[in-house]
Amino acid sequence: MINAFYKEMTGKESVIRQFFDYSRKRATELGPDSVLNFSIGNPSVPAPESATRAMQTLLAEEDPVTLHGYSPTLGQPTTKAAIAASLNRRFGMDYKAEHIFPTSGAAGALSHALRAVTKPGDTVITFAPYFPEYIPYVTGTGAKLVVVPADISSFQINFKKLEELFTPEVSAILINSPNNPSGIVYTTATIERLAALMTKKQEEYGHEIFLITDEPYREIVFEGTDSPFISKFYDNSLCCYSFSKSLSLPGERIGYLAVNPKAVDAEKIVPMCGQISRFTGHNCPSSLMQRAIEPVLDETSDLSIYERNAVLLYDALTRIGYSVVKPGGTFYMFPKAPVEDANEFCWTAAKELGLIIVPGDSFECPGHFRISYCVPTEQIERAIPLFEELFRRYA
Repeated sequence: MINAFYKEMTGKESVIRQFFDYSRKRATELGPDSVLNFSIGNPSVPAPESATRAMQTLLAEEDPVTLHGYSPTLGQPTTKAAIAASLNRRFGMDYKAEHIFPTSGAAGALSHALRAVTKPGDTVITFAPYFPEYIPYVTGTGAKLVVVPADISSFQINFKKLEELFTPEVSAILINSPNNPSGIVYTTATIERLAALMTKKQEEYGHEIFLITDEPYREIVFEGTDSPFISKFYDNSLCCYSFSKSLSLPGERIGYLAVNPKAVDAEKIVPMCGQISRFTGHNCPSSLMQRAIEPVLDETSDLSIYERNAVLLYDALTRIGYSVVKPGGTFYMFPKAPVEDANEFCWTAAKELGLIIVPGDSFECPGHFRISYCVPTEQIERAIPLFEELFRRYA
């Protein structure tokens, strides 16, 4: 019998995908110059040459039977050790190879982390605005996702609402910093306050509460931004990372889960992830990509274009009159629409101006819209007059 739950999901297409698909259709019908697409967070800079060379060297010099053979269930030992050493070197941590679980991007890391520290019926708290895929990630474990409303003045954590939503059923808190879609980076003060509150609640409820950090944009942080390594501040933390953005490798689906060595049962969580994979069908990322990232763990693509684009776009939008919280990283900006219905606003932009932006409702922050500015700077320059015309229509 067809599974009714997943069948029903096929009729609930992502809003981001709707706008992306519309942009492709418009470009086909009216030509590519008819569209300025800011809907998808696909890196616009190439992977560093060193990453490409690492893959080429492996393919040219390694024994193909060994290179393309099965990876161990818990990941390539050399890769795990190299990731641990890189984190320790850069952030002053004490990871060992046994604390690292290579995954198919941050999504794979999150799916394992959530299953490792929740059970059906538990509550996972996250904060608006948040990546919409958190809903299937959490509900797929049998847990319930509870969303703390956004503090739209800063997009830091709304602690008053968080405390109101805390219950003994909370087993994990899921945060994304730097944040998609706001571009905001949680400050050291925010993380210290969150860690203190979680420690207090662990003692009050008599059980662990894990902090799961979604960090694919960790390396895209702008000058002067306070960007702490979150796991340093809370022992029961699981760090989920992807090389999709830092190395511009989204299609290669390579990332990892890093278990804080001070976490409860830290030595058991990675072996547990191996067992979780038996239920999800994960079975490790590719052997080639695990080996290929080893020599480039401390490198990134040329990410400077994202900060240049952010400055150009922020200055223009605020001059026009948009209300925008200045991003501290990522390649997203999350302005307030000059009208209550951001969906209407975004469809007007798309259909009348060819300007493709995404409404904030699916990020659980109505009235805002997301701009993904991982595009050539010239595209932003062309878009600024359209943002100005759009603002005049509503303001």
